[in-house]
Amino acid sequence: MRRKRTSLELDIIHGASGAAAGIMPFAKLLSKGSPVVFIDDDNSKKMFMGIDVLSFNEFLALKAEKKFVSITISSPKIRKLINHRLKDNDILDWSIHYKNLIKMHNVKIGGGYLISPYVTFTSNIIIGKYFHANLYSYVEHDCIIGDFVTFAPGVKCNGNIIIQDEVHVGSGAVIKNGTKKNPIVIGKGSIIGAGAVVTKSVKPYSVMVGNPAKEIIKKN
Repeated sequence: MRRKRTSLELDIIHGASGAAAGIMPFAKLLSKGSPVVFIDDDNSKKMFMGIDVLSFNEFLALKAEKKFVSITISSPKIRKLINHRLKDNDILDWSIHYKNLIKMHNVKIGGGYLISPYVTFTSNIIIGKYFHANLYSYVEHDCIIGDFVTFAPGVKCNGNIIIQDEVHVGSGAVIKNGTKKNPIVIGKGSIIGAGAVVTKSVKPYSVMVGNPAKEIIKKN
């Protein structure tokens, strides 16, 4: 839980859609009475879950000593772009996790994370900034995960794995364990499809599907 808030602070969720609906119940608890609103680039949205939806400019015009934003967009690429826009306007990160998160030993996670209920981290894990881990995902021992990585629900990341920046791992995907001498490396910007079983390293910007996972060759 983050420190007690004051009346001069605002909590904002960027993205009025599915992921936001999933985290709003415990986001309200973490806000400790501070106002919570949504930002969305879809100007047709005015309310979501009974809460006001603002444009980015409307959000900037709000008067508050501090503004904290959690980015609920699942796409690593879009999340990174939004993060740059927020930093350009001196907006602070809002890291959110549910109370039943399990962190066992020597787990380090960068700011701006969004961690859903029933997520587990075991031991000797380093995770970068703006990590998303959805329901029932886990990260096993001796893993290194970069910035702007997304785990959809039920991702199984086993031991001795390196996941580089801006990787999206689909629902139910399994990344089998490597070894200390030969960790499995998931290259930057890759997409691991839902239900895929990754058994070997993946080069950057690959799209992997199936069991065992194979790369989809993009047509020009």
